[in-house]
Amino acid sequence: MSQKPAGRTEALEQPFEAAFALLDQSIGSGRIPGGVLGIHDLQHGRMTRSTGLAQKVGGGRIMTVDTWFDLASISKVAFTVPRILALASEGRLDLDAPVTSVIPDFRQYAPDCWERAVTFRQCLGHQTPFPAVEPIYTYGDDPERLRAFVLQREWRKGPPVYSDINYILLGIALERIEGKTIRAMEAGPGFAFSAPPEKAAATEHCMWRGRVLCGEVHDENCAALQGSGHAGLFGTVDAVLDFAAHLLEKDAAGDPDVRLMRTPLSDKRTHGWERPYEGWSGGSLCNSSVIGHTGFTGTGLWIDFDRGRAWTLLTNRVHPSRHADSGIFALRADVGDAVNTID
Repeated sequence: MSQKPAGRTEALEQPFEAAFALLDQSIGSGRIPGGVLGIHDLQHGRMTRSTGLAQKVGGGRIMTVDTWFDLASISKVAFTVPRILALASEGRLDLDAPVTSVIPDFRQYAPDCWERAVTFRQCLGHQTPFPAVEPIYTYGDDPERLRAFVLQREWRKGPPVYSDINYILLGIALERIEGKTIRAMEAGPGFAFSAPPEKAAATEHCMWRGRVLCGEVHDENCAALQGSGHAGLFGTVDAVLDFAAHLLEKDAAGDPDVRLMRTPLSDKRTHGWERPYEGWSGGSLCNSSVIGHTGFTGTGLWIDFDRGRAWTLLTNRVHPSRHADSGIFALRADVGDAVNTID
């Protein structure tokens, strides 16, 4: 199934077909159950197409362009980052202030600890010493008690790595400022914090919950916290592309928040997003204006500001298990290279 807007799309069609063929081959080999590819180009229009199955274990359902996906860590850049930057623009938080300026009780029993010096900007760019992974969901069942655990735990210190803890803290800061839980906030145009099971791509057979997940968040920590800043957003291919198109429009208008999303904080990261480096998910043909982010469930979004283009690859590569070689890392890069042959 494919859809194209009115207008000239000939220059888009051949690269789209090449990129889609890569996804189709991956699904044909049995490595990934199903997926949707979408490209939005300001000059050439939009194309989307689906292939494979939205669910194969617990019932066979065909993937469509209207299928909802658990976007996983795309939630960071589609939900948390824009809201944190907007609050900073409004003067409601200072990106260079410590997180304790909004969460004063963070590690409150150790006033001189390193955690209390961590800033919002450092969390946005994953420039903190927090560990990469922590199974927070194993420490209890009450979401408020788990928030207290996150805030009072003595975190082991290491080199800066990509860590969900950064965005769990940013999510708690959003909740403190807005006075409501994340799931009580507006998810954003076209997005939601859950999806109808019959319209959603299935993810994993979760050993913790004892069932195939479909329309409920895959990430265990986000599920246990009942909403968090690092995961939990659901959307369709058009919702993701509409979000990207909005950022392209805002950038063209000189929006300062989008400019921060493009501003490097390290050799691999900006304020929230990744930027091109050797071996990154967007492929080898990206220019320096491209930002992108991936999600553990098999999702990804990349935006090329110089060329006025965005593309998203949405798959259910963890269905029915994450413990398999889906080939998603090579697939993302190859798709990006095919997309970047558009004139």
